[in-house]
Amino acid sequence: MPPNPSLTRRRLLASAGVGAAAVGLGGGGFLAGHQLAEASDDGTGSVPFYGPHQAGIDTAAQDRLHFAAFDLLSEDPRELRELMRAWTVAAAEACAGEMVGSVNDVPLAPPEDTGETVGLLPSRLTVTFGFGPSLFEKPGLGLAAKRPAALRPLPPLPADELNPAESDGDICIQACSDDPQVAFHAIRNLARIGRGTVAMRWSQLGFGRTASTSRSQDTPRNLMGMKDGTANIRAEDTGAMERFVWVGGEGPAWMRGGTFLVTRRIRMLLEVWDRAPLQDQERTIGRHKYSGAPLGGTDEFEPLPLEAERGGHPLIPRDAHVRLASAKENGGARILRRGYSFTDGVDESLGELEAGLFFISFQRDPEQFVAIQRRLGSLDALNEYIKHVGSALFAVPPGAEPGGYVGEALLS
Repeated sequence: MPPNPSLTRRRLLASAGVGAAAVGLGGGGFLAGHQLAEASDDGTGSVPFYGPHQAGIDTAAQDRLHFAAFDLLSEDPRELRELMRAWTVAAAEACAGEMVGSVNDVPLAPPEDTGETVGLLPSRLTVTFGFGPSLFEKPGLGLAAKRPAALRPLPPLPADELNPAESDGDICIQACSDDPQVAFHAIRNLARIGRGTVAMRWSQLGFGRTASTSRSQDTPRNLMGMKDGTANIRAEDTGAMERFVWVGGEGPAWMRGGTFLVTRRIRMLLEVWDRAPLQDQERTIGRHKYSGAPLGGTDEFEPLPLEAERGGHPLIPRDAHVRLASAKENGGARILRRGYSFTDGVDESLGELEAGLFFISFQRDPEQFVAIQRRLGSLDALNEYIKHVGSALFAVPPGAEPGGYVGEALLS
């Protein structure tokens, strides 16, 4: 029997008897075929795709990530516009808990949606798009005059050991969800839609968020066992978001309300770290390992005692990570961190875990990140235990409205 073209994932859920009560999805409704649900603590809610800013930036950080960078294969502006239109529609469908496209009623043709999320909820899926510096260098696209002055390849930074195969890209897609299969499904289906127009350059799976982007979230721990991101900007601090994250009048019109995204693939030398005494680990970071409090303190959220001394020496060592990364040591500059832990098997040359931090940050100007990283790369005691092996920068345009598409003001 051929499939019913009107069949949607929502109807599949209903026919299987998976109702809101069964999955703990409170009080959602349906409007124009999209599931409406408040993001809930059990991860069953949906996050609206459309809005003034793209979701996945000031959204409370989800537990899982699939990030992908693509190279554009065509310099035809029409093909790029059609790609972003199609990607926007598909991303909105996935974020609302719908199947991507329609159920195919041609038995011998491949279905439009790959199907691995049928029966699953969106689990707060967000999909975020960005454009790399190299996109604006393609003469056929005619975008050079619209390139933001701040969108330049990141300069060489101290301690870089970058692999070009894990760096850069013309377009990026960040998919975050509390369900890893949902995040994977989003990237898989968008890559499928883009086949022939783009080719995936690299991708990264992430687990275990390494930052809190909302006051409702506890501070997580990274793979070194340290609390990470205590001093991060929170989405509720709208003043800090406007000052440090969202692009304003200094940017071209198509970027206002957008931001700049930096990724860094940071390999952690965990076997070396695991042999370091507890005191050395704490002095490297500048915090107590288990409480997360600054050295000498008892509460995680105490101000860093950067002026305090003990026995004639700074309580927080001069090369401690938290000191060098602090706003006070960087002229007040702050960034919004949104990274994830990763593990990719074993480094066969060393017989060590290939694991670490996939660092993601959003900032109004990439120079905010560059200035901080220059200090860290030159002076940070943590450099003994990490290697920066991948790097990328993308301009993230503002969000889209229903009927429009992400990047429309740039590409139209």
